[in-house]
Amino acid sequence: MRIGIFSDVHGNIHALRQVYAFYDQQQIDSYICLGDVVGYGPDPNLCVTLVRERVQHCIMGNHDAAVGGQMDYAYYYDAVRTALDHHSSQLSAENMLWLRSLPYQVIDDNRCYSHGSPINPQAFDYVFNLSQAHGLLRHWDSLSDITFIGHSHLTKSYVLRVSPEGRTAREIPADRLVLEPGRKYVCTVGSVGQPRDNDARACCTIFDTSDLSLTWFRLDYDVSEAAAAIFSQENLSANFGKRLFLGI
Repeated sequence: MRIGIFSDVHGNIHALRQVYAFYDQQQIDSYICLGDVVGYGPDPNLCVTLVRERVQHCIMGNHDAAVGGQMDYAYYYDAVRTALDHHSSQLSAENMLWLRSLPYQVIDDNRCYSHGSPINPQAFDYVFNLSQAHGLLRHWDSLSDITFIGHSHLTKSYVLRVSPEGRTAREIPADRLVLEPGRKYVCTVGSVGQPRDNDARACCTIFDTSDLSLTWFRLDYDVSEAAAAIFSQENLSANFGKRLFLGI
């Protein structure tokens, strides 16, 4: 089985359509979104509709929870709060009900799907550096063989190992990996709609259960059109569009 796993669309329909066009050529058997379908971008309702139509599971992201009224986002900075309020007003009643129904985590066949850290997923903690990855070692027994996350908009991933010599966490390249027995993995799948790893291209992954491999893909899309759509909406900060060009 080939599973298309993607995350952090953030209302960017231009990037999402490009990812879907790519997946349509890849013989994907099922799709999983790791959350944050909304937030920042110009087309939240359409993105929710298209994600709903395709995915087997979608995980609750922090922006999804905020738009759905399931978390207090008063501490977010002004431009983000304004965008979240705007997105909440844009969703159809049906899409809002769907967003509010999303699970905070799904575990299937010893694979965990979470927006952020798999430990207390409702807290939306990050795992984007070696120290945070190492902190997961104390939860070794409860970790799945592989945990797929988004949230950071990065592509940093980690392999964890427990042996008589000690417990180790090591960062691994985000291009292609094959799972090895006796180890556990935490893999960030990047962002479809707002990458922050200095690469403006949309990011998505494919997990192949036949050889236990995960592969990352970067896809060009029309960033100028996506940014222009943000610039045209007074409730969205122009900075949300500008950063798309830089992948930050």
